[in-house]
Amino acid sequence: MLVATRLTSPFILLKYRIMKKLLTSLLTASLLTLGATAAFAETAPKSVIHVVSVNWKAEATPEQIKAALDGVQALPAANAGITRVWTKAIKVQGKWSAVFVMEFADEAALKAYAGSAAQKEWYKTYMPIRGNSNTHDITN
Repeated sequence: MLVATRLTSPFILLKYRIMKKLLTSLLTASLLTLGATAAFAETAPKSVIHVVSVNWKAEATPEQIKAALDGVQALPAANAGITRVWTKAIKVQGKWSAVFVMEFADEAALKAYAGSAAQKEWYKTYMPIRGNSNTHDITN
């Protein structure tokens, strides 16, 4: 019996080492996965992106269109809830003439913007030349 134990002892030791490496690898992989998930949760913004696709009226002049898009650029100064805007569309698909984006600090800021003095002032240049539009509001 003593001889049999000695013969299997290196095998048991090898098996132990393999299991130890496997468990260490699994633990490391689990910790990395949890860390990546936590990092994603920290980097997922709570802001709201307001994407507007628009068709200009046929009679809209280039100057009027520029004034409307310049008005979008001026909105962050007029409304503290708007953090960023984008007005230069690189590609516009489908039937739309233009696309612009407003980023709001959060959903409450988007709701506060609706009907605000800043929106009403901008609408003076935008609404007369807007044919139709489609809006999407996106957040995490």
